[in-house]
Formats: sequence, structure tokens, C-alpha cells
Amino acid sequence: MNIVGNINNPIPQYGDFNTGLILFLTNVLRLVFVVAGIYALLNFIIAGYTYMSAGGDSKQLSAAWSRIWQTFMGLVIIVGSFALAAIIGQLVFGKWNFILSPEIYGP
Repeated sequence: MNIVGNINNPIPQYGDFNTGLILFLTNVLRLVFVVAGIYALLNFIIAGYTYMSAGGDSKQLSAAWSRIWQTFMGLVIIVGSFALAAIIGQLVFGKWNFILSPEIYGP
């Protein structure tokens, strides 16, 4: 006689633990990259406004140029990380998007 009832394992309907964790981390990384892109856009706008409103002040001009340069380098790092992941995926696994969109097969 079963007093408690049947207890079914919910994991097979959602995949295994690695699938959920990998998808979660992939979504977190995508969110971070989108937020970084929006932040870079806002940083470019603020730096451009600072540059336009400097009025010949050399300190404000150099601060605006350094902010533009730092934002540009941040974008280069973000794009470079995607390119590096694609190159490593191609060289090691034979697929460009192996690291960027992983496929994990569960039971």
C-alpha cells in the first residue's frame, strides 16, 4: 500500500543538470554582453557631449578622448572574446559556434 503516493523524478523532462546550468550561464553571458554594449553606447554619447562642450579646455578634451578610447577598447575586448571563442571552437571542436551555443545531449 502506497501511503505517500508516487514521486516522479522531474529532471528527465527538463534534461540533465548540465543542460540547465549551461543554458543559464549562456543566458547570463548574453545578458552581460548586451549590458556592456548599451553601457558602451551611453559612454560614447556622454564622451561626445563632453568633447563638444569642452570649449577649448584641454583637460576636458583629454578626458573625453580618453573616455572614447577606453570605451572603444572595451568593445574591442568584447568582440575579440567572441572571435576567440569561435576560433577555438573551430580549431578544437570543428564547429564555429560550439562554444557560443553548446549542445549537450541528456538521457
